[in-house]
Amino acid sequence: MKDRHVRCEALSQLFGRCIKPHTECPAHKTGNILSVNDFHHRCMLAHHFCDVKEEFFVNLEEFFDQRFDFDFTNMPTSSQSTRGNERYERPVGWYRMAVKVLDKYPDGNTWLGQAGWRSESSPGEWPASYHGTSIDGAKGIIQDHYIPGSGQVYGRGIYSTPLMRIAGDQYAKMFISQKNGKRYKVVMQNRINPNQRMVVVPDYWLVPVPQGTSKEEEKFIVERSIRPYGILIKEV
Repeated sequence: MKDRHVRCEALSQLFGRCIKPHTECPAHKTGNILSVNDFHHRCMLAHHFCDVKEEFFVNLEEFFDQRFDFDFTNMPTSSQSTRGNERYERPVGWYRMAVKVLDKYPDGNTWLGQAGWRSESSPGEWPASYHGTSIDGAKGIIQDHYIPGSGQVYGRGIYSTPLMRIAGDQYAKMFISQKNGKRYKVVMQNRINPNQRMVVVPDYWLVPVPQGTSKEEEKFIVERSIRPYGILIKEV
């Protein structure tokens, strides 16, 4: 899962546009180098971006932090653990490509918890959640409403789920690699601020984004509420 082309293909599926290694970027397109911030906002706030077919490029060394990659492929399903004092459903069967987020936010790194393998929560850390960009059945994950099958409408905002089996089985993006011809699923792994989310139903969490919120305020809500820290990929 360390192949740079497959990493770019996985990012492309979540981002909604083609992303290539920055070494392939023409000199006149240096403004299209994708930062972690841009990726974060694009995946959470898809309506900010038009549908122009445009290539983006990424410096993988600046985007990923491979020190924190983790292979969950052979993890036992019976293993129990918590994050943010809530049950953490580990992404068994998947490989996590860690995003470089250490020291990225002004409130420090407490939201991530202590580094290293552990089963218990760290003080002040946020719970984990998952989504693909189509978790609400649309291109992005921010819409005017969300109907999970019961006919109830829970409001405009960003939806995710604490259950990997839901994200992986129902909402994962799928692609066939142009590099090796293999088929993959990809899902984003986040931490979500427990003080900023609503539990709309047990298996779905909502970060409310009221209608009429300015673009700058939406970005502020995203950064204080839900933060991707891993890209999960699985060969199928």
